Amino acid sequence: MQLFAPSLAALAAALTLASPLAAQQAPAPVDPATATANAALEAAPVFDGHNDVPNQLRDRVANQINAFDFEDTTDTGEGHPEGRPMHTDLARLKEGKVGAQFWSVYVPSNPDEPEAVQEVIEQIDVTKRLIARYPQGLRFATTADQVERAMAEGKVASLLGMEGGHSIGSSLGVLRQLHALGARYMTLTHNSNTPWADAATDNPKHDGLTDFGKDVVREMNRLGMLVDLSHVSEATMMDALDVATAPVIFSHSGARAINGHPRNVPDSVLARLPQNGGVVMVVALPRFISEPVRQWTAKREAETARLKALLQGQPAAVAAGMAAWDKANPEPRATIAQMADHIDHIRKIAGVEHIGIGGDFDGMPSGPVGFEDVRGYPLLFAELARRGYSQVELELIASRNILRVMREAEAYAASVAGQPPLETLINPPAPAAP
Repeated sequence: MQLFAPSLAALAAALTLASPLAAQQAPAPVDPATATANAALEAAPVFDGHNDVPNQLRDRVANQINAFDFEDTTDTGEGHPEGRPMHTDLARLKEGKVGAQFWSVYVPSNPDEPEAVQEVIEQIDVTKRLIARYPQGLRFATTADQVERAMAEGKVASLLGMEGGHSIGSSLGVLRQLHALGARYMTLTHNSNTPWADAATDNPKHDGLTDFGKDVVREMNRLGMLVDLSHVSEATMMDALDVATAPVIFSHSGARAINGHPRNVPDSVLARLPQNGGVVMVVALPRFISEPVRQWTAKREAETARLKALLQGQPAAVAAGMAAWDKANPEPRATIAQMADHIDHIRKIAGVEHIGIGGDFDGMPSGPVGFEDVRGYPLLFAELARRGYSQVELELIASRNILRVMREAEAYAASVAGQPPLETLINPPAPAAP
């Protein structure tokens, strides 16, 4: 009996598939974790909580941006003291699946508060000008709806976040006007205390928030301006949570249980986030996410202090000693896995609904290996997918959680729109003499 004979076409197809050339042309198998991450970021692009491009514009080009190319900043290392190019540009934001960005209108901690007020207005100005120069890639936004519309049109929704309460000059009137200019969050302190709030990295002065500081939080809630608790002390975090009537954020922080840096969020505060509704936007800065890097940094600072004490008046000898120390003690490298460890811990204590991402790019020398600039977000989300995070959970972390926080803050502000502005003075005038 004659068996079924395949057609010539079928034989030709089989031979083609078996050929070495066809094997070379066959698409590589897609890693399931990468596929899940890509699907999540397609549905919910990254909404990052903190990027310091505005500070780079001030430091590198003195805010003179008419000839500045933000399409591609990979050649900006020339002229930088350490030869370091910027981490951010339009091409890399697209590659990193970034759909929205809080640009940090940061100015250094400054006891001369009127000078800080002027500087933050200048930073708002240069950031708005940068956004306006690139309408094909950036879209100014102040509300959650505007963010989602920009994302849907393929633009990077661009919001303003103030870093450091010194920028309001201890004035609620200045706070209101900065909100009117478009600022949608304020970090209550930077590295130093303000006259009304304690920072995480300064000696405590107020045991958290003063009465005026609590009214700053109340007025921010009334305005719909997010209260950012990155950089503040644990006592300040607790006081703010006691007062807040809308969700808070941590725009760029990690979990202190994973890395003991005081810039990170302790479990005592993480446990309160579900009741408040806030989010921790996990940072990428190596000494905040990697405990070995933090320990190395402390040892290096101690060695620097030791050599300066032993070799007073001999800066060349100190430099030579530190060069030898650096050679014998190479800096550990932070990893994407360590960043994911912080996300795991926050999910364990607070829940996945209270996690976001706040890279701190262009505010640090480099991110972790594989996440050195804004292209790295998909690799982080693939790492989370490998750890069992679902696409829905990845979408929450990427942008849906922070959008929910914005909407809740906006809704609270709308609910109290009839309330008059607070008129608290940090230093009320003395009563007139009789």
